[in-house]
Amino acid sequence: MKIFLIGYMGSGKSTVGKKLAKLLNYDFLDHDELIEKAVGKSVYDIFNEDGEDRFREMEHNMLISLMNKDNVIISTGGGTPCHYNNMELMNQNGLTIYLKMSANTLVSRLRSAKTDRPLVSGKSPEELYGFIISHLENREPFYSEAQYKVKAKDLNINELADFIRKDIEHPQFT
Repeated sequence: MKIFLIGYMGSGKSTVGKKLAKLLNYDFLDHDELIEKAVGKSVYDIFNEDGEDRFREMEHNMLISLMNKDNVIISTGGGTPCHYNNMELMNQNGLTIYLKMSANTLVSRLRSAKTDRPLVSGKSPEELYGFIISHLENREPFYSEAQYKVKAKDLNINELADFIRKDIEHPQFT
């Protein structure tokens, strides 16, 4: 079983993924980190030096390479579901969970983030809020294709793990 965590940047996909992997005894993979290791550059540098289109191509190719993995939780990049046929690919090959979070919470989290995010770098709080609102509106149709949607703020990881265990034993999606 592959479990794909999707959602906007800053929604907690990596944090949730690491904790879920431990509870389910699965491996954890961070999609963006895998790309960075493969290319030898940060996502930020790939965006700045090679452009978003090239990054999205790398992202898609890395996603395809992960389809042979099993018992793994994959934290995807925020834009992964929105390009190529990535959402369809993830839905056909595993369980997809959308970690949904409000724009206000995302702004707060991204402003205090330790890592620089290429799409939001250098934006004022007002610009960031407007950008996130617009981006979420564009991405929501893709995110909403996830098999499960959960509120990411104050998420109870143990409850989510129990829910996933039940789904693995009695799948609703095949």
